[in-house]
Amino acid sequence: MRHPHPLPPPGHAEVRIVAATPEAARLIAEALRRRFAATEQRSYPAGGEGATRLHLTVDTTRTAAPPRPWPATGEASGARRLQADEI
Repeated sequence: MRHPHPLPPPGHAEVRIVAATPEAARLIAEALRRRFAATEQRSYPAGGEGATRLHLTVDTTRTAAPPRPWPATGEASGARRLQADEI
């Protein structure tokens, strides 16, 4: 039997998330990315009012990179840059 979509490479999974709100779909995608290495999510409308469908590819052979400590820029924690809209 032929698949309508090509299969991902071994060790990878194509994940589709459908949720009533974009926030709910993003929470699930974030949870998967905390556990596995994954591609950037792609979002699409899912038909209902505000419903969202997210697609991402998960690499089950690699765990997610550990979170980087804040601030990641190496800037001293006491230093503060003003944003363009700040006085």
